[in-house]
Amino acid sequence: MEKPSNLLLKVTRRLFTNVDEQTKFVDALVHPQPFAPAILWCQDKPDVSPFNVQTPTHWQPHFVDRLSLGEKPGKHPLHEQGSFYCLDFSSVFSASVLLAIPESISVVFDMCAAPGGKSVFAWRALKPDLLITNEVIGKRLGMLISNLKRCQIKPSGVVNRDSSIFAELLPASSNLVIVDAPCTGQSLLAKNEKAPGCFHSTSINKSANRQKRIIANSAQVVAPQGYLAYMTCTYSVEENEQVCEWFLERFPHFQAVEVDHLSTFQSRLTTIPCYRMFPQYRLGAGAFTVLFKNTAEGDVKGVDLDSMSAMWRYQNM
Repeated sequence: MEKPSNLLLKVTRRLFTNVDEQTKFVDALVHPQPFAPAILWCQDKPDVSPFNVQTPTHWQPHFVDRLSLGEKPGKHPLHEQGSFYCLDFSSVFSASVLLAIPESISVVFDMCAAPGGKSVFAWRALKPDLLITNEVIGKRLGMLISNLKRCQIKPSGVVNRDSSIFAELLPASSNLVIVDAPCTGQSLLAKNEKAPGCFHSTSINKSANRQKRIIANSAQVVAPQGYLAYMTCTYSVEENEQVCEWFLERFPHFQAVEVDHLSTFQSRLTTIPCYRMFPQYRLGAGAFTVLFKNTAEGDVKGVDLDSMSAMWRYQNM
């Protein structure tokens, strides 16, 4: 991008009141710079790291390393062996809301799972009895299955259905549902990637409507006293804070959880405790994340594996 579009500037003015912050944000998108890679250790870390590792942030989990610029972890033999998973540090930020869950988690359901980073994070952090990963887009299934196999994530399974199917088939079944929602992908620009039309109101509104449908279906899957984590990799208020406000109006038995270790990233655009990373912070390209708790009382219905037998595209139990 050679210069900021009027649509980008419009979004920027909504995000920041400070002119200096506006300038830094726009510059991060117009003149993107590389971000340090990160790895999530699926197995115990070696005593001596094979990479140059940066000083961890205060909210960074012990099983994640942020590496120095120039490191190529995906080419290391340990990657092929499944010792670690490569991911953007923004994804670490988003998934770190899961560290605020105090209870043990039996079933994790990742509704929009490919390529698998949030699923692997949840598996590593929470050690669930079962991880179910869903990907509705068929051509993305291959990378999801490959990553779960390579990293030896089990017990786990992969399914390929619309979220509405699970709202009907698996109500009140999962202690944690992750919705890494499809979005306009505005943060791709900070990584020097393409995201055509990402700031256009038509694209934003279409994406927000889809996100509302997915989060509403996903809420049906959350067990009483369970959690729903909602996250995106985009900046627009309509896809983030406004989705959260819409959700809480329609599902008042859910409450947003304050995540203390992300308090400095609290969004100023709503009173709901939700958290944003912006590219000018130089940690990652950008992310939005929030953790909801289902305060309803009742029995957990659990997952009927027999009823799902015809759905599995991959299993490692």
